[in-house]
Amino acid sequence: MIEFLTNPWIIIVIVVSVVIGNIALLKYTAHSHILPPKESDLDKLNQLDRQRHGDAPSKTTSSQPKK
Repeated sequence: MIEFLTNPWIIIVIVVSVVIGNIALLKYTAHSHILPPKESDLDKLNQLDRQRHGDAPSKTTSSQPKK
């Protein structure tokens, strides 16, 4: 069995198949596009809240009695 695995033709076939597989993988992954990061739902909600209420101070600071 070991003589079969050390046969130069078998080694060549294994090396060539690994190289072809790697080239095919690179060719397949080269067409994928890197998308910009999506805005999270929390970021969207924060932006909508700022648009709705403006940049007014929060209610906790405005409810304190004035001296």
